[in-house]
Amino acid sequence: MTSQERLEVAARLEEAVLRIPGIPNNAEEMFERYETTAISVLDSEHANYGEGVLCGFLSDYLTVKRQELGLEPSP
Repeated sequence: MTSQERLEVAARLEEAVLRIPGIPNNAEEMFERYETTAISVLDSEHANYGEGVLCGFLSDYLTVKRQELGLEPSP
């Protein structure tokens, strides 16, 4: 997965999360939005990447989001 592809996937994920109606009540609910959206991205785009590549990227991205939302300490 190239840097450009990572940027594009991240942008699509962020855009999709922002389009979800309503305001999350807390950081956990916000993370659930990211997690649910990441699963949708994985379901719809996994065939466009080598086996496990997109899943690995999204997993790493969600780890960073958990840290940004204060749900997990930064390394």
